[in-house]
Amino acid sequence: MNDALSEVVRMLTDVVGEEFLLDVEIGPDTTFSDALALESIEFAALAGRVRARYGDDADLSAFIADLDLDQILSLTVGDVADHVARTRSPAGAAR
Repeated sequence: MNDALSEVVRMLTDVVGEEFLLDVEIGPDTTFSDALALESIEFAALAGRVRARYGDDADLSAFIADLDLDQILSLTVGDVADHVARTRSPAGAAR
């Protein structure tokens, strides 16, 4: 998962900007709602990058749709990295 975590952190940094993350150390336990206070539009941008990189199987919108509200509110960077790791084939690559 370390590669997936690094990739998710990189994509997240691209979405919100390095200057926003200066005071936040992102790790697998970093929450999107509390620690990052990520706006829905920023999460949608992250989801778009993940899907573009890893294809339809990595669709974060579908992943989120299966969660209840408490799970969504406690969603971490590690949860998304785990999801990416399970769907690890870059778009266009043979599985």
